[in-house]
Amino acid sequence: MNDAETPLVKIKKQVLAFARERDWEQFHSPKNLSMAIATEASELMEHFLWQSPEASREQMDTEKLRSQVAEELADVFIFAIEFANITGMDIASIIEAKMQRNAEKYPVEKARGRSTKYTEL
Repeated sequence: MNDAETPLVKIKKQVLAFARERDWEQFHSPKNLSMAIATEASELMEHFLWQSPEASREQMDTEKLRSQVAEELADVFIFAIEFANITGMDIASIIEAKMQRNAEKYPVEKARGRSTKYTEL
């Protein structure tokens, strides 16, 4: 599978089937899944703790770190997808809506090349 050829619905079904085969849906409340996402995101961040932005980019070129980071990033996505499955959210729709809101908050002419929060633009 790869991003260019794999429909999101296939991944959603795969994640859901994995949980159902193990009877884990009983544990997958929005509360628990949101906490799992945060936990996995923390584990992802841990790989870059105390590194400069430049060092974090350089380290991603090493196979060891890249594979560890890939595992953590996959965990974040898996739990986020399962959250969408359990709550009945359509991932493409909510991302599209959020991107539209972000475009309004961060117009190109004001935000380009700046990391300022939209309330400060």
